[in-house]
Amino acid sequence: MGLLEGKTALITGAARGIGKALALRFAAEGAAIAFTDLVIDENGKQTEEEIKALGVKCIGYASNAADYTQTEEVVKKVHEDFGRIDILVNNAGITKDGLMMRMTEGQWDAVINVNLKSAFNFIHAVLPIMMRQKSGSIINMASVVGVHGNAGQANYAASKAGLIALAKSIAQEVGSRGIRANAIAPGFIETAMTAALSDNVREEWVKKIPLRRGGKPEDIAEVAVFLASDMASYVTGQVIQVDGGMNM
Repeated sequence: MGLLEGKTALITGAARGIGKALALRFAAEGAAIAFTDLVIDENGKQTEEEIKALGVKCIGYASNAADYTQTEEVVKKVHEDFGRIDILVNNAGITKDGLMMRMTEGQWDAVINVNLKSAFNFIHAVLPIMMRQKSGSIINMASVVGVHGNAGQANYAASKAGLIALAKSIAQEVGSRGIRANAIAPGFIETAMTAALSDNVREEWVKKIPLRRGGKPEDIAEVAVFLASDMASYVTGQVIQVDGGMNM
């Protein structure tokens, strides 16, 4: 029997990358999967089929996580389709990097809206369901730059720091209702986003990592399974850095 048997997980931004790895890993542990992305294109449909092939229910929903009204509607639909929501992973995210002196208001607003406001939208919509169930696990996908900051990423770092503080605050608000909230802070993870970096930049990153390699999306997924499962029933309000020791 899987660690997440009988549970339903809702994961945002999960058509590809870390979100997809989480969805597949959760499904392997028996969870039914609802995932969202801006559009459900060929990547999204393929993700849906891969998850269904593991023998669990899966539906992908096209939804803009940064839009409050769309989020309310998609959460309502997920609840109707699955009957319950036990796990929420706020994974949707973008980057629009630039030094503060040159950063535009549009770059700032876009990153804050997609990365941070989306988490507010989904937590706000999901909490009443979890409170009625008297159980739930909320996981915010943050970043090590949300803990330590990073030059040229003020908007991204601020959004990820916000996700950490949001998880800690929610943990305090609803812990008495059996709901837990935690954050994961990935380091340098091998994804399509990092694949676009030059070899020199990648080499400099790896030099800073005691394990001397980038992480894989599956490394994040393993920690997420722990936080989502009953193994972590006494873990809430925490931020776990999954970074190969890069930021001890």
